[in-house]
Amino acid sequence: LVGILGYVGLQLLIGVAVSFQVKTEDDYLLAGRRLGYWLGSFSVFATWFGAETCIGSAGKVYEGGLSSGNAEPFGYAVALLMTGLVVAVPLWRRGYTTVADLLRERFSPGVEALSVLLLVPSAIMWAAAQIKAFGSILSVAGNVEIGVATAVATGIVIAYTAFGGLMADAVTDLVQGLTVIAGMLVILWFVVAEHGGFAAAWQNIDTAKLSLIPPDEPFLANLDAWAIPIFGSMVAPELLSRVLATRSAQVARSSCLIASAIYLLVGLIPVAVGLLAVKLQPEIADADNVLPHIAETYLPPILYVLFSGALVSAILSTVDTALLVSGSLCCHNLVFRLVPELTERRKVQITRIGVVTSGVVAYVLALRAGSVFELVVEASALGTAGMFVVVMFGLFTRFGRSAAAYTALFTGTSVYF
Repeated sequence: LVGILGYVGLQLLIGVAVSFQVKTEDDYLLAGRRLGYWLGSFSVFATWFGAETCIGSAGKVYEGGLSSGNAEPFGYAVALLMTGLVVAVPLWRRGYTTVADLLRERFSPGVEALSVLLLVPSAIMWAAAQIKAFGSILSVAGNVEIGVATAVATGIVIAYTAFGGLMADAVTDLVQGLTVIAGMLVILWFVVAEHGGFAAAWQNIDTAKLSLIPPDEPFLANLDAWAIPIFGSMVAPELLSRVLATRSAQVARSSCLIASAIYLLVGLIPVAVGLLAVKLQPEIADADNVLPHIAETYLPPILYVLFSGALVSAILSTVDTALLVSGSLCCHNLVFRLVPELTERRKVQITRIGVVTSGVVAYVLALRAGSVFELVVEASALGTAGMFVVVMFGLFTRFGRSAAAYTALFTGTSVYF
């Protein structure tokens, strides 16, 4: 627990150090649009590689095989690929601050406001999933009650996010991304060694769990399970904020493509651990604890701290973006439209208040939520059917006006509910 908290403390120091460079809203929300290939690629990868990729996918695969967790890493890797190929360049060239700016310019301020009302709950749900996972890690590591651990996790995350904005996120994302890769490789090595090597480990996997398509599910249900992570993510403000923060259209596209490849390769590791853990620990009651439990059982203390740091890295790099996006949408696209004469310094202060408020709401939701994986799927699904249609028509055509946009958003959300 001391090792984990020390690691988190270093991230906080980075956030505080970078915060002194934040002078304008653009600095805070988009890192001054200065991200290059390294920061851009690892920021996209680390932002998307969250608790659901590590803890959620390992737990789902442990329970029901690959078909239970097809969104991770396959669906989200495709989403990053498609974002790079289709969305990144035309969106970057528009010079927006948030994706809701597109809807205001292309349709109307009313459509912009409605999109914020749909996107913000999704971002907060995503943040709640990460907070819940963070609380689980602290609870296992320190043997403390889950409610206390979740409260501590929330306080750390809110402070971490509110200080430095997106540049602090991007710098720490690079550190966290490298830590995630190292931690995932460590746990894979020890789990495979427990099985007696790669050949023996492969033999111990139940082949019935290797199918990506559930045999009992109807076609449309399978299609829906893949469409949610792919199309929902392509219009997710957490991802698109990274696209808008890069220094050129080429960097925006390449960052998504590179991140997609890294995401798929690294994301297969917790999936493999979930498949192999069935033989090693067949009676783990809470599937969300599969990865932390396996790590605590088989890793020596120093490597366990490294692995826990990797999980914390995956969570921090995701939740900071979700809270930042939630605060930016509420403030930039709602509050600042009503009070346009605010100074840049005041805008940054108000956005920080929005981030803190979003964190508190996410904490309450984390206490009441089910599994990490279910939270993330719901976050990806909420309102994104209509959002995907409206963003695609808004970005690539002149077809449709505000009435069409309202109809698409209301219809997509109604079908979701």
